[in-house]
Amino acid sequence: MRTVYSEDHRQHDANMELIEGKLVKAHEMPRRADIVLDRVRHQKLGEIVTPQRFGLAPILRVHDEGFVTFLRDAWNDWLKSGRDFDALPHVWPVPGLTVPGRKRGSRISKSIDGKMGHYAIDAGTPITAGTWTAITGAVDVAMTGQKLVASGERAVFALCRPPGHHAGSDFYGGYCFFNNAAIAAQAFLDAGAKRVAILDVDYHHGNGTQEIFYSRDDVLTISLHSDPDQEFPYYLGYADEIGQGAGEGYHLNLPLPWGTAWASYEAALQQAMARIRQYGPDVLVVSLGLDTFEHDPISRFKLTHDDYLRMGEVIAKADLPTLFVFEGGYAVEALGVNTVNVLSGFDQAA
Repeated sequence: MRTVYSEDHRQHDANMELIEGKLVKAHEMPRRADIVLDRVRHQKLGEIVTPQRFGLAPILRVHDEGFVTFLRDAWNDWLKSGRDFDALPHVWPVPGLTVPGRKRGSRISKSIDGKMGHYAIDAGTPITAGTWTAITGAVDVAMTGQKLVASGERAVFALCRPPGHHAGSDFYGGYCFFNNAAIAAQAFLDAGAKRVAILDVDYHHGNGTQEIFYSRDDVLTISLHSDPDQEFPYYLGYADEIGQGAGEGYHLNLPLPWGTAWASYEAALQQAMARIRQYGPDVLVVSLGLDTFEHDPISRFKLTHDDYLRMGEVIAKADLPTLFVFEGGYAVEALGVNTVNVLSGFDQAA
């Protein structure tokens, strides 16, 4: 299996995030990608490919133009405001701060603080001097993987960083800015696929992916994640969210409780795979989060190293061209083993 990787990810290296009421060292760091790449090389998983450049066109197929422009200009706007440290929002347009009945986005403050509050869903996703370079580079990684799979590769691993599945059509958060998996899924459709399935196995609900495709039937989204009654992003990811309009029935959430181990997780994964087979997609995109690991510092599932081999084997049984897109996982020293175990398990079973 080929791995697509770009050094651009290093440009996003945040100092701090706000989590659980504390400013702490950012969990989403360059070493995450470094340690995965080292393991890919050590295990001789396959060729490591440098991405092509795709520009903004595939991003704008998924994300709002105003949102994209905001992210492009955010750091310079932050500097112009007199600050040179990581940019975090501190105020949000909750209903009491907007005129009743006014459409969201009809009025956006000219202040960078107002803009961040408009577009951000949390205070844990800093914008830095190199964020724009890193997030557009991550899209190039995903798009290069998409192009390889669309050209006949059985499976490709897009080592994207920063991750993407919490980013929606016009919002960012959860360490995510552009939704790499959603951009790749749309690119498959634009290249001629009739149906695409996205399987999200990250510990946290893929709220951005769901939002982007919620009213569509050409992309089936499935997310296995910690119950939002207990865990971020809290407001989405419930089992009764099944899509709307044309998308009704094409969105499956499988929330699981804290402490979930492989037996329960596998049952949910098998349910997801059965739905994918029923849907009959032309291609599968896997949002590959590894924060389900038993020692992840911000998560509460109990999967072990060997469970990730089994996960790869189960996914391979779909017998579909597959693009793996790297998402979360913050037990950094174990991240390479767990990631490559999924990919190796897939390769061995395919």
